[in-house]
Amino acid sequence: MAEPAHRSPYERANEMVEVLRQGQDTFLTTRADAVFNWARKYSMFLYPFVTACCGMEFMSAAGPRFSPRQADLLMVVGTITHRQAPILKKVYDQMAEPKWVIAFGACTCSGGPYNNYATVQGIDTIIPVDVYIPGCPPRPEAVLDGLIKLQARVQAEKVPATGRHQETAELPLRIVEKPVA
Repeated sequence: MAEPAHRSPYERANEMVEVLRQGQDTFLTTRADAVFNWARKYSMFLYPFVTACCGMEFMSAAGPRFSPRQADLLMVVGTITHRQAPILKKVYDQMAEPKWVIAFGACTCSGGPYNNYATVQGIDTIIPVDVYIPGCPPRPEAVLDGLIKLQARVQAEKVPATGRHQETAELPLRIVEKPVA
């Protein structure tokens, strides 16, 4: 079947959207990835999950009111207990794609000094983490370095049709138990 000689701009735009949706690697999609990633890199809206002493350091940078449905960056700050883990997972699931996660502080990254049954030994056992910012509490320059590294990662990403992360409902939730001595 022959293609019509004059297609409307609407039809051409729909074809281009379909090419982008299918993820075909063409010059146009490569350029579109670069434009989308540049925009995402400079327009992150964060959602803080603050629970402990690192929160005081973080609050100095916080400004607007927060909603997980509008955020694309989840900054988890402070100690996370096993009781809080389902709440953190729910907040992560409420965020729209694309979304990124930063673990802020030693407690969030690895459980910090709290090696006990109540403390999650790293939030990567609950949700996927993109950048770890260690420290107790992290220095401001470490936080800025982590944000710059996340921006570089976002800039280099391709735009997948199915989203970046698995839904956390599909991820196994590890239960950490210590042997009784």
